[in-house]
Amino acid sequence: MVALVLPPQSTFELACAAEVFGMSRPGLPTRYEFAVCTEHPGAVPTLAGYDMAVSRGLPDLGTADTVVIPGWQHGEQPAPPAVIDAVRQAHRRGARIAAICSGAFLLAQAGLLDHRRATTHWRMVAELAARFPDIQVEPDTLYIDLGDIATSAGTAAGIDLCLHLARTDHGAAHAAQIARHMVMPPHREGGQLQYAAPPRADRPPESLAPILDWATERLHEPFTTSDLAAQANISPRTLARRFADQLGTSPGRWVLQQRVMTARALLEETDLPVETIATRVGLSSAANLRRRFHAMVHTTPAAYRRSFGRHTSGTQPSS
Repeated sequence: MVALVLPPQSTFELACAAEVFGMSRPGLPTRYEFAVCTEHPGAVPTLAGYDMAVSRGLPDLGTADTVVIPGWQHGEQPAPPAVIDAVRQAHRRGARIAAICSGAFLLAQAGLLDHRRATTHWRMVAELAARFPDIQVEPDTLYIDLGDIATSAGTAAGIDLCLHLARTDHGAAHAAQIARHMVMPPHREGGQLQYAAPPRADRPPESLAPILDWATERLHEPFTTSDLAAQANISPRTLARRFADQLGTSPGRWVLQQRVMTARALLEETDLPVETIATRVGLSSAANLRRRFHAMVHTTPAAYRRSFGRHTSGTQPSS
């Protein structure tokens, strides 16, 4: 895996990728070979006021399985032809390209987003849509993964995208371990809103944390949105509004995400039958689990276990 830095480089966007893919952590197997390259190796200015020393050049993109573009500050200007050519060639030979925040503008100039879905920081979505009308720009999205191309919103959404890629590559348990080391939420859906609606001055928001904790501890039990509302001592309509404002999703969707995420971990870490896992996560039957799992993860529980189960041997680092 290679991060392509472009002066002046945002240190945070680069750190998103480096923290998830490049750090060696106690008790956590190394799954990626992470490197940083630039068009002209040497001192690369950053937005933080210091230079970073980058010794690798564009040829590194020719062998990487994944290319990360951690932002591009000059999206209004034509990108260097050598950079555009290197990114296009990497994509053409099958590398996955992931752009964080303003990095989407580089992919747009390379033509890799034409007639496809993409996102970027909410302050830049109007500009991206106006300058590249062939792109289906989605403003209220944390990240979009199309398989060969992925884009994210700004700042912390870059971490969400990187954790999502690690989860896709090596399973939910591995990504959750990384998130735990980073003291980050293990999973935010890409379709979640980029930012919460501002609270009304006469009605400050109340934290959803107690009801989220209550639900998480009872995923093995069947409960409805009305049960959640009763536990919070509010109406179902008020609960739905708070979920939409604070999490950008509905209560039912959030609970289903937690059930499927727990099922993923059990498939990875145990040999329990699918029927038993379905019961443990509150999805009642193997058939229901398979249907919900496929809709959200785009594969079957059996295929997921073959790829990410604890007896799987595929642990070679990815470049």
